[in-house]
Amino acid sequence: MISGLQEDGIIEHAGRAGAPDDCVVRKAAMHDIGPILGLINGYAAKGIMLPRTEMEVSEDIRDFSVIVTAGRLVGCGALHFYTPYIGEIRSLAVAEDAKTHGIGRRLIEALVREASSYSLDAVFAFTYVADFFRKMSFEEVERGELPLKAWKDCVRCPKFQCCDEIAVMRVLRPEYCRHFQRDRELEESALVQLPVLRASSPATP
Repeated sequence: MISGLQEDGIIEHAGRAGAPDDCVVRKAAMHDIGPILGLINGYAAKGIMLPRTEMEVSEDIRDFSVIVTAGRLVGCGALHFYTPYIGEIRSLAVAEDAKTHGIGRRLIEALVREASSYSLDAVFAFTYVADFFRKMSFEEVERGELPLKAWKDCVRCPKFQCCDEIAVMRVLRPEYCRHFQRDRELEESALVQLPVLRASSPATP
């Protein structure tokens, strides 16, 4: 429950397609924290997204891009880095009255461009609208193909035991497979191995 981007937020209905002409996509600034929280926590109240605190958004503000029209913030999304090679598109939220104008598409395109500018091999997302992401060159993947670190937010989600989101990924560079294999080996080798306690043999009289 990271993205919050659902079908009614990204389908471009006939006669209403396309973002407004004065629509601007830019990196978030500190003064955007309040509107970002308003969007995310509005959806969190409906059980669609995880709630975020002011401290959390402040710490992650460099991850966020926003879309503004007529001086009003109408959408946000974040690119969160997990390794030098892969990142997650997350915290996607579009204002209710700005849906169906292609805002979600513009945000995803901007975040993918940002990922490419950092030479990431791939980006992934959790979503309820996999068909939409497929149209943007994402493919559905098994969760086991994602970095283990990606699960750190899932453990505090109320749907952790019955998650119905779909994992999708867009490969940006052919080096992805080689780097993924190396990172997975490093993650597995870093797992702490707890000692196994064995019952001691009874003392010999």
